[in-house]
Amino acid sequence: MLVSVDYVFIHEVDSIGGRCPVRLKQRYHHDRRCSRSSSSSSSCCGINSGGPLSGVRVLDLTRVLAGPFATMILGDLGAEIIKVESVGVGDGTRMWGPPFVGKESAYFLSVNRNKQSIAIDLKKPDGIEIMEDLVRSSDILIENFVPGSLDRLGLGYESLSEIAPQLIYCSITGFGRTGPYRDRPGYDVIAASYGGLMGVTGPDNGEPCKVGVAMTDLATGLYAHGAVMAALLERHKTGKGQRIDCNLLSTQVSCMVNLASNYLNGGIDGRRLGTAHESIVPYQAFATKDGFLTVGGGSNDQFRALCERMNLEHLITDKRYTSNALRVKNRKSLLSTLSEFFQTKSNKDWIKLFEGAAFPYGPVNSLSESYEDPQVIHNNMVQEIDHSTAGVVKLVGPAVQFSQLENKIRSPPPTLGQHTEHILLNTLGYTKEKVMNLKDMGVVQS
Repeated sequence: MLVSVDYVFIHEVDSIGGRCPVRLKQRYHHDRRCSRSSSSSSSCCGINSGGPLSGVRVLDLTRVLAGPFATMILGDLGAEIIKVESVGVGDGTRMWGPPFVGKESAYFLSVNRNKQSIAIDLKKPDGIEIMEDLVRSSDILIENFVPGSLDRLGLGYESLSEIAPQLIYCSITGFGRTGPYRDRPGYDVIAASYGGLMGVTGPDNGEPCKVGVAMTDLATGLYAHGAVMAALLERHKTGKGQRIDCNLLSTQVSCMVNLASNYLNGGIDGRRLGTAHESIVPYQAFATKDGFLTVGGGSNDQFRALCERMNLEHLITDKRYTSNALRVKNRKSLLSTLSEFFQTKSNKDWIKLFEGAAFPYGPVNSLSESYEDPQVIHNNMVQEIDHSTAGVVKLVGPAVQFSQLENKIRSPPPTLGQHTEHILLNTLGYTKEKVMNLKDMGVVQS
């Protein structure tokens, strides 16, 4: 989600591909100052250690979802994430509740682990000076300000690339930095509406529905994360930073995939089909005695196996259903027969009957059922960590694992301004007197 206020990410890489941070520092001419105190971890100026992005510094001024999701992924991989928040308020999701864990909202906790928080008033010149100092020692800036907002503060790409030519500057907007909608605030559900997703989501002949979570935001965060990684590799070759533009609308349009191709190449407009598939039958959720079960028959072999398991062998030789194209054409009669039969057993009975089958199947779970699923437990998708004020909190673990690299939860989501003094003193090398003056003037908060 992009709101009408501004957001920024700034990421920094000191090592990539196993190369020495000092060598890269010389190559990119960083003015990096790093003094290690007893509270510092083994990574330079950060609380994270290990991981393929160890040595990468990210200044994260994003809030809500798309941006924080991208920077959290980078933090899982070992990057040092410095989340820059506004004095007194911080990321708006800190107030999005209930539920709260202590004083922390569950929403904020979901996408802000592995980060440090520094609270700065960017309306004050001293706050801008702090940002410029951070940029000089950083490699990537990702921002989701409304276009033009950072430029007016002197923190746009053109200004910052002058003082930090190594900077990779990634902008996340609702509709793009240019064009007729550039000044509009962007939200996930609006991009999903413009981009076609809402138009194909919901029951057949029913009203459009939003997806249960903000998938347009999340996909944009994944695009931003991938783009930043590619830019880091390019900078390793050239020594130069560059600008990256991501926006929710373009993300959503690109994610229409097969439905987009159906329209562009076949002139077929998408429509709402509930859980059913435009081009595959059967491929949807069916009501059972006590719930819903999703089943897919994407090939003739899978359709045959499904019919055999359900004791509906006569459907295999029915001339209306001998190919997927015919099953799509005659979907109404086939789905009527299958729907009626699925209601004769419970989810548990069907899953037992389908065990070992060649076709895909699975129950439509509630969240409580999902997190009790044995495969989810085996994949270690729920992890606990101690939070400074909320006690033990549960977080969803990283979705990707490596054979040789670390991708993990390293530190809990921060409280507002929790690391302000540490960053000013240890990352920027400010004196204690200067830090106290900044606090007294309300430029920073800790």
